[in-house]
Amino acid sequence: MTIGIGILGAGAIAQVHAQGIADAGGRLVGFCDLDQKKAQQAGGQWDAQAWSSVEAMLGCDEVEAVVVAVPNAAHAPMAIAAMEAGRDVLLEKPMAMAAAECRDILAVRDRLNRRLQVGFVCRFAATVQAARRHIDAGRLGRIYHARAVMLRRRGIPGLGRWFTDRARSGGGVMIDLGPHLVDLILHLCGRPDVSRVSASTSSCFGHPPRGYRFAEMWSGPPNLDGVFNVDDSASALLRCAHGPTIMLETSWASHLPDGAIADGVTLFGEEGAAHFDIWGNAVTFGTQFDDEVVDVTHPIGADEGWGTAFRREHECFAAFCAGGDPGPSGEDGLGVQRVLDAMYRSAEEGVEVEVSR
Repeated sequence: MTIGIGILGAGAIAQVHAQGIADAGGRLVGFCDLDQKKAQQAGGQWDAQAWSSVEAMLGCDEVEAVVVAVPNAAHAPMAIAAMEAGRDVLLEKPMAMAAAECRDILAVRDRLNRRLQVGFVCRFAATVQAARRHIDAGRLGRIYHARAVMLRRRGIPGLGRWFTDRARSGGGVMIDLGPHLVDLILHLCGRPDVSRVSASTSSCFGHPPRGYRFAEMWSGPPNLDGVFNVDDSASALLRCAHGPTIMLETSWASHLPDGAIADGVTLFGEEGAAHFDIWGNAVTFGTQFDDEVVDVTHPIGADEGWGTAFRREHECFAAFCAGGDPGPSGEDGLGVQRVLDAMYRSAEEGVEVEVSR
């Protein structure tokens, strides 16, 4: 039987989840948003119910599971409220604002024996799943170095709104795109234990008089008089106790021409190497065969775009709620958050730091 899902939040990412639920054959019951007009608009678009209070949504018996798609500061309290109301939860990334909040979520999950999946949707991209199959088959051998790049030229989301207010977001691009990159590399490399981190951030494009030019903006129009006190560019070197070195580079904004540095994941192994754009159309491998250098391209179908990852994410969540195998776990979310916390601490202190246990 298909479970009924309620979405906490009615913004841009909530709409993406609604489409993912529909594509997965799920049953969307409704949206909850403190902005009643937004909730009603979303509900009308999807022929679903609308609530303006969390208590009202969680009081609806049709809602059997909850997607938490609200600003980062509300992730922990909303996930906990949903589990305490007897619901399983798909919690958007980042899992919380800090590792301590992640532990609070896990304590409630364990006490109430609920199911919790963290929204690391990039794992479900077709390129990632293809790469993982080749890794599991041993074609790369031991991965000794990994690199992940996600650079936007004009990509500050919701400038002047919650995304760029550290009190509500916990940070900027490093806590927005960073969770995808950290989780993805750890996922592909067998979840090595990151022991030390050296990171740097910058904030250049959200303030006058430099201004910010954009063609479109994720998460709504800009509020040019709003707060911008977060990072818009970040880089990091992660050292693992027993595993690869990892380099991360990400930005919301820059003047770099599009495509000058290729987005994607690069994996260096003793038996082979691989590169792919997460949302691209191929995974490229380099290796050798009978002392000859060989390049192999694994094509991805033209119908395997961005939306299919959210479909797979919701297929995984529905199966998990029905007693199937878990997807990205709360422990995975905590591990990523510990690394993010260390990255921000390193950037603020200007030194390499240990990742807190």
